[in-house]
Amino acid sequence: MNAAPHSMVFYDGACGLCHRTVRFAIARDRNGSRFRFSALGSEAFRRLVPETLRRGLPDSIVVLTPGGAVLARSAAVIHILERIGGPWRMMGRVLALVPQGIRNLGYDGIARVRHQLFERPTDTCPVTAPELRARFEE
Repeated sequence: MNAAPHSMVFYDGACGLCHRTVRFAIARDRNGSRFRFSALGSEAFRRLVPETLRRGLPDSIVVLTPGGAVLARSAAVIHILERIGGPWRMMGRVLALVPQGIRNLGYDGIARVRHQLFERPTDTCPVTAPELRARFEE
C-alpha cells in the first residue's frame, strides 16, 4: 500500500486537537523524514487507504505506516509518539502497555469532547509555511 519511508498522518480538518497533533509532529520532525500529512477528506486519503478500511475509521487521527498498516485511535497516537523518538518514544511504549480496550475508551472520551475543548482552526490548514507545504498531500 505505502512504500514511502514516512508515515502518512490523516487528520480531521475541522478539529483543533487534530491540528495541534499535526503541529506537534511537525515540530519534532524537523527534517520532514518521518511524517507526511493529509486531511481525511483528501484525494490522498482516498488513494492510499482502501475504501473497505476507510468506512470503519474514526474522523480523527489515522496513520498509514511505511509498512502499509492502517492505525486508528490510540494505536495511531502510539505510532506517532514512537516515531518521533526521544522521550516521546518512551511515552508511546508506556501507553502501549495499557490494554487497547482501555486506551481506546480514553481516546474515545477525548474524541467526543474535542470540538468543545479545542478551538476549531480558522482555516483549512493553518500550517502552511512554504517550507512545510511539501509535507502535506492533497
